[in-house]
Amino acid sequence: MKNRRTISVIVLNEHSVLARISGLFAGRGYNIESLTVAPVPNSELSRLTIVTFGNENILEQISKQLNKLIPVLKVIEHKDIIEKEMVLVRFPIEENNCITDIDTLCRVYNGQILNVPENYIVAMVADSPARIENFIKAVKRYHPKDIVRSGVVAVETN
Repeated sequence: MKNRRTISVIVLNEHSVLARISGLFAGRGYNIESLTVAPVPNSELSRLTIVTFGNENILEQISKQLNKLIPVLKVIEHKDIIEKEMVLVRFPIEENNCITDIDTLCRVYNGQILNVPENYIVAMVADSPARIENFIKAVKRYHPKDIVRSGVVAVETN
């Protein structure tokens, strides 16, 4: 049985760290479902948030291997977390694409319309990964031209 795991990795903010971590996953045949990287404010560190799947043995092995990498300072396996993901969607302006309907749907999923240039509506939603999936399914009827998802970001609650 495959379990989903969100792992944060605190690393030194230096070149090739991301390549070493992704190489660790690739070299062992592990898949990365989502990967987000950003600097930790006021430090020389970065936080990688990785979402992966595997059985308990594989997930334990991933954690052990991450801890062995030299630029890795801390591996946090989330148990009590808040996860968010963002999606940007570009819709064509057509007769059946009512701006009000799209705006209402975005607001239900913690989003909004960002821009309405001449031929398109650009919307943004930030919510849990499961709700992002539901939003994407719900907007299919408006024939989106582009759907761009960010990776998951997470913070522990304790």
